[in-house]
Parts: sequence; structure tokens; C-alpha cells
Amino acid sequence: MFVYIRQKPKWPAALLSAILFLCITLLQGCGEKEPQLHTHSGMTMGTTFTVKWFSRDSNHAAVSTRINRLLADVNQSMSTYIPDSELSRFNRLPANQKAEVSPALSFVVGLGLNISERTSGAFDITVGPLVNLWGFGPDGRVVKAPSEQEIEAVRHRIGYQSIQLNNNLLSKNVNSYVDLSAIAKGYGVDVIAEFLEKSGIDSYLVEIGGELRAKGLKPDGQNWRIAIESPVSGPGREIQKIIAVKDVGIATSGDYRNYFEENGVRFSHTIDPNTARPITHRLASVTVLAETCAEADALATAMMVMGADKARVFAETEAIEALFLVKSDKGFEEFMTSGFKQYLVN
Repeated sequence: MFVYIRQKPKWPAALLSAILFLCITLLQGCGEKEPQLHTHSGMTMGTTFTVKWFSRDSNHAAVSTRINRLLADVNQSMSTYIPDSELSRFNRLPANQKAEVSPALSFVVGLGLNISERTSGAFDITVGPLVNLWGFGPDGRVVKAPSEQEIEAVRHRIGYQSIQLNNNLLSKNVNSYVDLSAIAKGYGVDVIAEFLEKSGIDSYLVEIGGELRAKGLKPDGQNWRIAIESPVSGPGREIQKIIAVKDVGIATSGDYRNYFEENGVRFSHTIDPNTARPITHRLASVTVLAETCAEADALATAMMVMGADKARVFAETEAIEALFLVKSDKGFEEFMTSGFKQYLVN
């Protein structure tokens, strides 16, 4: 009896390798979930926040809990509305006193002082006494402009040069009051962004009070789309432009939401530290793109103080991408830096 052994066909080695690679890839793919959109929102720093991220992991609750904790820590450190915050305790110190502060507060104050220097004081972290005097701080609203005497009584407290920072040692030469409201929200955005990245999340959009940071692409390969609001007064909201972004911080500053009127005169919440008064120029809003949201936040405020002409020169000189909306008799005129155009959605 004979047993016949059937010879197997001889496959080329390269073809066998390709088939093996394809099989392994398909098997791996079968075990992977599609990235799911997760959303977490709430209140922080006197405003709202929203965090969106894509992840294959079912870790929504853990990520949300950590986000809440991080935002609470930032607020407890940098709020001027919380009496026992780290910043409030420093502000109560008399002149020529110093205090050791946390690395987070040291970082934000240091960045604020740097931008104050870069903008020749258009951004000034010591403008708080004037903000409070004009009714836009924690002391509450006013409906009447302060007198010249009241303004002069606090002007000696204004000037970022009175604040010194040496590592984590913060001191002041006069009875200064540090206000980080124009940079702390942006920093909070950055803190959440860095946490998400350390957690292995590489596609997200973080927003606090309109300040944002976007990272990566959505699963469909598209950039994150951001609507820039038209600076119109009233209850309704209109979209001026839409931009598509990734890997960038975004901040908008404007004078169209927070103001009061007296005898037909409108007083903006944006205070010019150099004049000690609200801005009066025709720049209605400026949107800034920067590497971090904290920097974008502070620069947007600084350029709102400068006004359109100075701000446009500053942005081009500093290579900052920005969109300016300027009041005109026919509505709003748009001006933008050359690099900003690439982000526009037609």
C-alpha cells in the first residue's frame, strides 16, 4: 500500500511575509475600539468651562474628576474673589513685604511680568485697583465713573515694575494688588491640556470662558473648528468668522459684553493702565493665536488696550497671528495678520 503525500505549493517568501503582516494588523484592529467623544463641563473662575476629548478608554469619570480638581486648585491659587486664595493673601501684605508662593503662581506671575515688559505696560498685572475702582472687580459693580481724585488716589499702586519675582519668592515695593484675571483662565486651559496629554489623550479641545486650546485632529482627520463671535451688543450672538485649528491656544478680548453707561457714555471693562481709564478707541475685539492659551489670553488683553493701529504693528513685529475687528460707521472692519488667513474656513 502506498501513501501519497501531496506537495504544498511553494509561496514566495515576500508574499508570505505580506500575508502574515496583514493578518496580524487585522487581528489587532479587531480588538481596538473607535475613539469616542467625551465631554465634561461645569463652572470655574466665575464662568463656564467645557472639555472635549477623543479616547478609546472608558475613563470619562476619572478624567472629569481630575479636571475638576485641577481647576479648583488654579482658582484657589489665583483668584482675587476668594479671600483665602494664595493671591489674596499676597495682596493683603503691606509694601516691602515678600512671600514664598507656589510654583504655579510663580509661573503665571512671571509670564505676566514678561508680557507686561513686552507690551510696555499695556498688559499690567497690577491694574487691579483701577479695575475695582471702575466696578469690574470683586468689589462689585458701579454705575458712576470715579472722580479724578479717586483715580489719582490709587495710581501710585499701579505699575508692574513694583513686583519682583525671584524663583518662588514674590515681593512688592508699594502696596500693590496683583490681578491675574486676564491670564489665569488661559493658564487653567493649559493645565487641563497638559493633564490630558500626560494621560495619553492627543485629540482635545479645552475652553474656559471663551479661551481655548486645541490639540490634534478629530477621528475624521479634520481640525477643530472655532467660531469667532461678532462683537455686537445685545442678547443675541452672531458669528464673525470660523477658523480650523490644531495644536494652538486661542483667546479673544473685546469690549462689547462687559461695560456700564453713564449719561450716554459707555465705559468698557478694559482699563488702560497708562491712562487709568477705560479704553475709548474703536477696536472692538482681537483674537490671538499662540503656543499656549495663557500667552494668548494676556496678549489679547494687551492688544485691546493698545488699539487697532498699535496692536497691528505689535503683532507683526512679534510674529503673533491675530484677527482685529474695528468699529466703523458701516459695522465692523476686519484686519488680520498675514499668517492668520490660513486658519479661516471659507
